[in-house]
Amino acid sequence: MYEMVNNMKESLDFIEKQQKELSVFGGIGALLGWDQMTYMPKQGAMDRSEHAALISTLSHERVVSDEFWQHIKTLSTSIENLEEKDQIIVNKLEEDVEKARKVPSDFVTRMVKATTISYQKWEEARKKNDFTVFSPHLKEIIELEKEYCGYINLPGPRYNTLLDDYEEGMTVDKLKHEFSHLKKGLIDLLHDIKNSRIYQQEPQKITFNADIQKRITDRFLEKMGLPEDRFRLDESTHPFTTKIGYDDVRITTNYQKENALFSLFSTIHEAGHALYELGLPQHEYKNTVISDSPSLGIHESQSRFWENMIGRSRPFWDYFYSDIAQISPGFSEHSTLDAWYQHVNRVEPSLIRVEADELTYCLHVILRFEIETGLMDESIQVDELPQIWNEHMEEMLGIRPGNDVEGVLQDMHWSGGNIGYFPTYAIGTIYAAQLYKTLTSNNPEIIDQIKQGQFGHITNWLHENIHQHGRKYQAEEIIQNICGEGLNSQVFLHYLKEKYYPLYDL
Repeated sequence: MYEMVNNMKESLDFIEKQQKELSVFGGIGALLGWDQMTYMPKQGAMDRSEHAALISTLSHERVVSDEFWQHIKTLSTSIENLEEKDQIIVNKLEEDVEKARKVPSDFVTRMVKATTISYQKWEEARKKNDFTVFSPHLKEIIELEKEYCGYINLPGPRYNTLLDDYEEGMTVDKLKHEFSHLKKGLIDLLHDIKNSRIYQQEPQKITFNADIQKRITDRFLEKMGLPEDRFRLDESTHPFTTKIGYDDVRITTNYQKENALFSLFSTIHEAGHALYELGLPQHEYKNTVISDSPSLGIHESQSRFWENMIGRSRPFWDYFYSDIAQISPGFSEHSTLDAWYQHVNRVEPSLIRVEADELTYCLHVILRFEIETGLMDESIQVDELPQIWNEHMEEMLGIRPGNDVEGVLQDMHWSGGNIGYFPTYAIGTIYAAQLYKTLTSNNPEIIDQIKQGQFGHITNWLHENIHQHGRKYQAEEIIQNICGEGLNSQVFLHYLKEKYYPLYDL
């Protein structure tokens, strides 16, 4: 008995140390990635590929080491003797490590090197407006992803394996079913709005220079309550959020003169991610596998919740409209609150996903989901992508890209090997609508608080119901516990109808 207890203590100490080291490696890798997308000289790509590959390889080798696995198995075979906290950690570790041990370290090295170079080629292809600059690297990544699927080999289509890395437990069949209803519902809504009297009206022509945009985003971040000493805001081509450490979360935005609202809503979006990262469990779960998000869909639900359910709501603009008028003299001379709210929520199909309005956004995601599943089941070839992309855009949104930058080259995800990631944007959007419905139904006073620029109760509610749980539960289980049901796109469609039909006098 004494020997068993001693062995278990030794194993607990080992996995605690190992997880902390892995957390540190993750922070180093995140810092390298953040630097690459913000301040790194362009010619640094080759060296950075070596840096990133080494960190990823060292991290993977620790995860799959026989010593780590033996300590996990020692604990899992006598798990009933562990405290509840340790049982939760060991169970999740066993799942993760068993999966990781199927992937050879040399594959991790090859993938990191390929994606680091691929990202630079994606940027070059965008500058040259030429998909063929990027396509050979995308072909290599597709082949690597197929190789990876062979190692993990989850039941069903290959894409199930890729999807599971981002949205554990989700399947292609379930998403195809949910997305088919969502796609039809969104196209029908878009058709109704396009045929409305108000849709034909000219949109407002209001622009803010970069300095005004910065002051507007800073004002919102101040009201949102992000702690100044735990995050920073920078600029990048594609806005993103990354966690370097528990008290170091980086977000980026992009100040575009032609789209005055892009920086505000991209910043609100990334701030939602940052609040989640800063709210993940520490204390007993710090530097453990539990102190993380259970899925990117849940993560995305936090950003879409703040961006759309709060940032595009009438109560929010009842408060924030006057703030913009103070920051930008003359703004209110060219607009009214009603006209501005209509402008903020104008439905107008966009070629660019990150600039898409709230209603059409998920159609961009569904397009990418359909293409990715085709790439993985080989019904679509890489060289066909520009044409297929353009045809699908025209079919769904009634617009056609005029070049590759407006079309197939607009996202960086494929250059990073992040195939299976895109569906989580739509999953998160649906979850956000479900969370907003539950929050406001159970706490109707929240609407008045938003009108007064008070967001503390919202942040606390999200922290209590989502942030603090980390990976204790799967994503759909969390939503089920809060909302009484799992993923349900009908809630999102109902939300859109209630909001946009009155806006467009339907």
